[in-house]
Amino acid sequence: MPTGRRPLITTRELARHLQVHPETVREWVREGRITPAATTPGGQFRFDLDDVLAQLGQPRKRPDAH
Repeated sequence: MPTGRRPLITTRELARHLQVHPETVREWVREGRITPAATTPGGQFRFDLDDVLAQLGQPRKRPDAH
């Protein structure tokens, strides 16, 4: 039964969307700025993009991004 939710994305995919380095995403998790939707048994984070965007208010975008 479909839930209507978007699939969870990786740290790298989230970083690409937010135009930051993946280590920045991991730092934000350590600081409690964002919370992953899940953590794999291997310790990798998975994120719900909509949840993260809500946690950040607005995604940061570099002014020089094209």
